[in-house]
Amino acid sequence: MSAPLHLGIRAHDFARLPLPELIAKLDQYRFKHIQFAVRKSFPESVPSLAALSPGTAAYFGEAFRQAGVRIAVLGCYVNIIDPDPGKRAQALNDFSTHLRLARDFGASLVGTETGSVGKGYTTDNFTEEAFQEVVVSVKAMVAEAERFGATVGIEAGQNHPLHSAKLTRRLLDLIPSNNLQIILDCANLMSPDNYRQQEAIITEALELLGDRIAVIHLKDFMVQDGQIVIVPVGQGQLDFAPVLRYMKYKRPHIQGLLESTSEPHLRESVDFLQRLYSEV
Repeated sequence: MSAPLHLGIRAHDFARLPLPELIAKLDQYRFKHIQFAVRKSFPESVPSLAALSPGTAAYFGEAFRQAGVRIAVLGCYVNIIDPDPGKRAQALNDFSTHLRLARDFGASLVGTETGSVGKGYTTDNFTEEAFQEVVVSVKAMVAEAERFGATVGIEAGQNHPLHSAKLTRRLLDLIPSNNLQIILDCANLMSPDNYRQQEAIITEALELLGDRIAVIHLKDFMVQDGQIVIVPVGQGQLDFAPVLRYMKYKRPHIQGLLESTSEPHLRESVDFLQRLYSEV
């Protein structure tokens, strides 16, 4: 008998709700794990990321634990290569705070993308210099993770210095620590130029990153007017079959998190994934 498909969701993909209502929603859809970016879901509890306290972490962590919900990814999406040295230092400090408090949240993995060396999109992100800045920041983050017994989860994405599976593999080889793992979002690897080759791109990512993938993001896209547009899971052009096959046979029980699928589409998206998982 094959392992069941373990589906969860980013908590902030629900509308901002009081904690008991959020937990009730998770129970309604039978989500047993989440990605939790506390400031996105409960900004009143975290005036700034620097203000995050052990008490805040314990409050939310205990509530989810009692509800049978695990925080698969503690989200701390900051720009770890911000061109402003002061802002970059603050971003790394905020990430370190999340690593230190991960245990209080009941989480082990703290996740982020790499960010940008400019304000938003810039071709400077595609340079060797930008990649090396990622290496410097991630090395510091992983050293902190090793101190606190936590794990750094890095997510690759188009328009970032870490925008392909090959570069992500290179990062892993340069920082050979098991406290560095990957959050794989195959939709993030797609562009208007390459999406027709997605079978090869997804296969390459799964082969190169292998058992260093800690969590899978499940997100869908379409190409409209030459642009990538994110759509609810199952309504777009992403081929989920190889991803679900990897989850079923190569990494049984790995957690998959729906992303950018709002509640009106959730039931249909969950049914789509469960049906395809049973077929692969």
